[in-house]
Amino acid sequence: MNVTRFDAAQRYEAPGHFDMRMFRLQGREAGPSDTLWMGLSWLLPGGHTTLDASPIEKHYVVVEGELTVVAEIDGRQEEATLGRLDSCRIAPGEGRKLENRTNRPAAVLLAMPLRPAIPG
Repeated sequence: MNVTRFDAAQRYEAPGHFDMRMFRLQGREAGPSDTLWMGLSWLLPGGHTTLDASPIEKHYVVVEGELTVVAEIDGRQEEATLGRLDSCRIAPGEGRKLENRTNRPAAVLLAMPLRPAIPG
């Protein structure tokens, strides 16, 4: 068993993330994991990420507040506003942008594989 107490969770930085505080909860430098890692991000009011795609799928769960997710695939955009305990999946290759358009902080849990899925 690998336990990470939030008070001891390590902060990390990621390019294209603004007015956000991100903490690694499991996997990577937070401890052993064979397939995925998990993090918790706090987005301050106005906090956001750039619109970016990656070869790895991402799963988000809003823990507190409200978060707008903008997704883009094949040049077509769609957006959804997620509230507490709402979730979404961003597929490999799908662009995504997270935005906190409110005046209150938002917390979102992220789970994603350590590496892209192998086709076949």
